[in-house]
Amino acid sequence: MESLGTTGLKVSPLGLGLAALGRPGYINLGHAGDLRGQYDKTAMQAHAHAVLDVAWNAGIRYFDAARSYGEAEQFLGSWLVARKISPEDVTIGSKWGYTYTAEWQVEASQHEVKEHSLPVLQRQWTESHLRLGHYINLYQIHSATLESGVLEDLAVAAELARLKQRGIHIGLSLSGPGQAATLQRAMTVTVDGVHLFDAVQATWNLLEPSAASALREARQAGMGVIIKEALANGRLTERNTNPAFMEKRALLQSEATRLNTTLDALSLAAALAQPWADVVLSGAATVEHLHSNLKAMSVVWDEEAATQLAALAEPSPLYWQTRAHLAWN
Repeated sequence: MESLGTTGLKVSPLGLGLAALGRPGYINLGHAGDLRGQYDKTAMQAHAHAVLDVAWNAGIRYFDAARSYGEAEQFLGSWLVARKISPEDVTIGSKWGYTYTAEWQVEASQHEVKEHSLPVLQRQWTESHLRLGHYINLYQIHSATLESGVLEDLAVAAELARLKQRGIHIGLSLSGPGQAATLQRAMTVTVDGVHLFDAVQATWNLLEPSAASALREARQAGMGVIIKEALANGRLTERNTNPAFMEKRALLQSEATRLNTTLDALSLAAALAQPWADVVLSGAATVEHLHSNLKAMSVVWDEEAATQLAALAEPSPLYWQTRAHLAWN
């Protein structure tokens, strides 16, 4: 177990994010098949608990949810209570800023609505605390951007500072081609002379490594660093059969074969190898996929893999444009 930056929160190198476990629809490739059409909330909670059990037994001690992940917080909170897990033995993060609006449908005109305002923060903190209670110890702005203005909102900063005074660590997650610029601005935010943000959660993967320098700087400054979307929503797995990706997939497969592993484990191992990363999230939606992801811990990442797979990187705007067109399923 390592500390999440200088927060003192204990985390495992591999964590579990619940974006694909808490709602029927998500943008991961092949998500529809993961749930096998079982969208009843009771069935989905049992399914989530089964995945959480495997994660816990494998040593995973960081779990990540959000208000917009459907019933993810409820599923996670009920599992923590049912398994009698002590708050001291686990680190739980959640996020505010998006409201789930799909009404438990796979297809919806809007799946979530973004609003980084003080009323949303106050409402969603109450909702998160109701579901996760004293387990929650990291609360993050969900997909903060410079454009949303949340980092300039003094009322939001003051409210987050009040939570921080109560012992809740404050973080932000990033999204889009402006991840690095947003993080650099966040690192300057203070309330009464105290830096507000304790941790950052950012997308980094073999296709989109552009935030690496900023994340390294944040880690050096003491912030905890959590990597999300290390598998690029399934694009760095065997599920990606897009003909336009076949040349890159062949390169990925070549290195996976050389290192005697799978595409998903190799891609997660690339993230785990980043010296500034405290936690890399698996977004596994099934027990089988989690077992496969866990193999990343035994991959012997080397300089040859780093050199060869650097060719996979896409221009950041192209990566985010491609992600924006992934279908909810």
